Formats: sequence, structure tokens, C-alpha cells
Amino acid sequence: TAGIITNLQSTVKAPVIQAPQRSTAVQGSVQMRIKNSQSSGDRLSQSKSMVLQESDLPQKPISRHRRNQSQHNVVIAGAATFETLVDMKGETMNMTKISESGKKQRKNWSSVWTMLTSDQLMFYKDKQETGLKPGGKADVVQLCGAVIEWNTEKSSRKNVFQITTNTGSEYLVQADSYSTASKWYDAIKQTVDSSTKEGFPLRRSNSTDYLPRHSSLPGYGSASPGAKQRNPVHRRSINMFGSSKLKHSASDSADKNGVKNRLKKFIIRRPSMKTLQEKGLIKDRVFGCHLSTLCQREGTTVPKFVRICVDAVEKRGLEADGIYRVSGNLATIQKLRFLVDEEEDLDLDHSQWEDVHVVTGALKMFFRELPEPLFPFRVFQPFVEAIKIKEPKQKVQAVKKLIQQLPKPNHDTMKMLFSHLHKVLAFSKKNLMSTQGIGIVFGPTLMWPELDAGNMAVNMVYQNQIVEFILTESQEIFNLDRK
Repeated sequence: TAGIITNLQSTVKAPVIQAPQRSTAVQGSVQMRIKNSQSSGDRLSQSKSMVLQESDLPQKPISRHRRNQSQHNVVIAGAATFETLVDMKGETMNMTKISESGKKQRKNWSSVWTMLTSDQLMFYKDKQETGLKPGGKADVVQLCGAVIEWNTEKSSRKNVFQITTNTGSEYLVQADSYSTASKWYDAIKQTVDSSTKEGFPLRRSNSTDYLPRHSSLPGYGSASPGAKQRNPVHRRSINMFGSSKLKHSASDSADKNGVKNRLKKFIIRRPSMKTLQEKGLIKDRVFGCHLSTLCQREGTTVPKFVRICVDAVEKRGLEADGIYRVSGNLATIQKLRFLVDEEEDLDLDHSQWEDVHVVTGALKMFFRELPEPLFPFRVFQPFVEAIKIKEPKQKVQAVKKLIQQLPKPNHDTMKMLFSHLHKVLAFSKKNLMSTQGIGIVFGPTLMWPELDAGNMAVNMVYQNQIVEFILTESQEIFNLDRK
């Protein structure tokens, strides 16, 4: 019995021990048969052996799939982070627009409700006018291709950063708290980076990562002799594709150079500004022209348009109720402005200009649209300091000294205007215009700071006070009684 049990154990254990060797021997025989046989049946068995061993081959496809999957996961993670930014709640910020498509604008800070989307920054007048409400009006800033940076030069306020769009518009955004400003700065910057990258999704389409890997296709395994024959063809096709791509890029470069050369020749051959002006194709404007440039062009120290308007008002409008305070018809004022800019003969005695408020409205518009006000930017603060002087005689002398230091066109135009306003004030019982009323009208019209570094309301108070004081002391300041 013991011998029988021993034989059974040896019989059972023997296959378990010998099984791997038998499998190795079988594989060896199969490999020898593949290597030595040339018959179609052997090649069929070779292909079958390849199918049987396919479980060992898909490592590259799997790794490629994992790489794509990891890239996909990165994209999803980035989208999730970006989505978190987009869901950022709105908040009250301070904003001013200082440039529109490269054209400088007067700085005017305002408190706005700020909201951030996937590619836009929106400023609402208040929370009730947000985009969630149909018809809500907002100042929309396109962030794709924009630039954001901290700015300490264009405003005296703290925690200010600037956003410059790809169209040249510039915004200053500010918050009283640095943490709030920093939070919005980081969120907007990340949004700018994300939207800018998404705006050029085709840049990666030329990457070789997106080319199909032939080793993952049936019949293109590395162990297959056919794959070795096909690979050179594939390489040649890639080389041909690359060479055609290089030729295409070279032709594009040649086209660009040709366009540049044609533009350069056109710019060289284009007529000068003086030639265009002599031919009448370009005419210098009156409205919006710098005061010194306009006077130099006209050969005077006081613009002709100012003289014409002053003469017309003194001729038939000194007794008009609310002169300079009442607004004229805007369409008629714009028509008058167009005629002046076209340098056509202007006759303010014509019936279409019979409303004196149209003439006064055009005169005020002329001063408002000066690139630099009648009181130049550099003397704004000195005038503010002078008006704060308590002693009357010192105040008069300080203001008089500042006015005498002005350029000749500014000084003479100012003298003529205040002399005219002094005559208007002489008819105050009929036109109901007081010194304070004239100061309110002409204060913001004749002077304003270059950069709104302080409170607008405070600046307006000083502007009105300066005009009132000069009007009251005009005879002493301009020596009008010695004419």
C-alpha cells in the first residue's frame, strides 16, 4: 500500500514539475519551425503564432493610450480650475477706461459691479444690471490676447492694475483691499492665459504625437518581416510630407516678404501731408486742434472762430435769458462745427444761426474739445494752490503771475474770453447770469487735470472758484481798464 501511494504521488507531482519544461520545449519547436520552414502552411502557422503572442505586443499602444489619457486628464484638470475661476462671484471694484482703441480718454473712476467669465471681464453699473438680467448693460473687456500688469504710474491710488486688450483699449482696475485686488488680478491673469491658449488651438495639430503609430496596427508588429519593409515607405512618406511642409512655409515666407516690399514701396511713393493739404484732400480741423497749432496756422494769437462767436454774442445775445447756461440745439451745433472744420465761409448773422444759444454752445464745445485745455495741464495745480491763499491781494498777484506766464495764444484767448464774460455779467439783471453761474459753466470747460489723481468733486469746486475769481478780478488781472 505504501508503495502504491508513493508511485501515485510521484505520478501526480511529475507533470506539475515538468509542465514548464514541456511548454518551453513546445515554444522552442514552434520557433524552429518558423525559422526553417518556407512553405505556405508554415507561414500560416507563423501568422497564427503571431496572433497567439499578440498579448505581449500591445505595450506601445497601451502606453500611447495612457499618455493621451494623462493629457486628457490634464485638460480636464485645467478646465476644472478654469471653471472655478469662472464661477467666481461678482464684486464691487473701481474702474476707469483711459484708452479706447489707442485713443486716450479722460480718466473717470467709477464704482462698478465686476464679473469674470471664460473669456470676458464685465463691468456693470450696479449688481442689479448684471448679465443674469436680460438687457443689462455692461462694459465688456475681451480677455483673449489681453495683457494685465500692476500699475503705479497712471494713478495715485493703491492696488491698481491695468488691463490692455488686443485692440488697444486700456482699463485701470482698483480695489481698496490688496487681498481683493490680488485675488482678481490672479483670476484675470489665469483667464487671460487660458483664453489666449484656447484662441490658437490649431498650433498643436502639426505635432507628430497625433500621427498614427503603425506598430499598433494589425500586421505592422515589430516582429513581422512585412513591417520592416513598410517602415521605409512610411519614413519616406513622412519625409515627403515634411519637405512639402517646408516648401509651403518657404512659399508663405516669400509671399510675406513680397507684401512687405510692396507696402514699403507704397509708403515711399505716397504723397506728403503738405502735398495733400495743398491739393485740398486733407484739411486741418478747427475743433480738436491744439490751440497753439491753430493760432500758428491762422497767423493770430486768438482763434478766428472764437472772435466770430464772441462778436456775434455781444451783438445780439448779451440780454438773452440764461446765456451760456441754456443749451442750444445739438444737431444745429454739430452742423455749425462741420462748416467750421470744412473751412467754409461762416456767417453767424444767417437765419439758421439766429438762436444765440447755438453760437454759445459751439463756443463751449470748441474749448471742451481742445487736446489741452485753455488752462494748460502744468498750471492746474499751481492755480489750485493760488486760489487757496487767504489774503486777497496776494491771491490776485499769484493768479496774475500765473496767467502772465502762459503761452501767448493761451493768454490772449483767455483775456478776450474773460473780457467778454465780464460784459455778459454787466447784463446780469436781464440775462439772469451771475458770477457763480458763469463759474459753474466755464470751470470744467476751461480747465481740468491731466490725470484724475484726486476727487472729481473737489477738483470741480476749485475749477469753479478759479473762474469766478478771475472773472471778478478780471480788470486788475488783465488790465482791462487800460485798454
